[in-house]
Amino acid sequence: MNGIKIYPAGKTMALTHACHFLSCQGLDIADCPSADTTHLLLPVPSFEPTGQIKGGADLVHILSCLSKDITVMGGNLRHPALAHYKCIDFLQDPVYLAENAAITAQCAITIAANNLPVTLKNCPILIIGWGRIGKCLAADLLALGADVTVAARNPADRAMLLALGYRSIPTGELAPYLMRYRVILNTVPVPVLSEADTARCRHDCIKIDLASQLGIAGSGVIWAKGLPNQEAPETSGKLIAKTVIRLAAGKEETL
Repeated sequence: MNGIKIYPAGKTMALTHACHFLSCQGLDIADCPSADTTHLLLPVPSFEPTGQIKGGADLVHILSCLSKDITVMGGNLRHPALAHYKCIDFLQDPVYLAENAAITAQCAITIAANNLPVTLKNCPILIIGWGRIGKCLAADLLALGADVTVAARNPADRAMLLALGYRSIPTGELAPYLMRYRVILNTVPVPVLSEADTARCRHDCIKIDLASQLGIAGSGVIWAKGLPNQEAPETSGKLIAKTVIRLAAGKEETL
């Protein structure tokens, strides 16, 4: 497809599935880096805190085997070795982010359901944050019949939440209401519930933190960051493949 030859670096299940989907669409997936490779595809997000590629690979060594004209694709591509390369960062792409949020929400709901002794219908659930993931969580949970409350800072957001059929409370005023909820889902990557706050929760409250940095303090919190690759790697891989085709090949594909 358009002379594209992709070398995938890093071994994650999502990347493995992505390469399968791309190969089925006619893209050339290379087994090893070479001078005629046009694109380097990394996991999303791409790097460990050490700078190594997720799944184990050395970026500097791989780049040394590739042309300087290579296009690098992945997520959070702020690596010093990439300073002079063309990069396509999926985590800066609004379409990818929206679809990834939907996958994350479905995975989080599955975790909540698997940890609850009751069904989600009429279950009182608090979602903290009204960003992409918060919106997807709220819509999916409301469709399942849950009793959904969304905590948001912005008064305009809270007004819209009420108009859409949700309960809503200010993020800074959660403490008096915490005892009500069977599930709390945090999407905000800053501290929002202290240990004193979580001590107010029901003893059987399922607390799930989806943020990149923990926002819920205390014990018993399920930190579920990076859910798509862990819980739905095939779906995540299909999204990566669709994004490669859309951004690198300039085509819209339904996989």
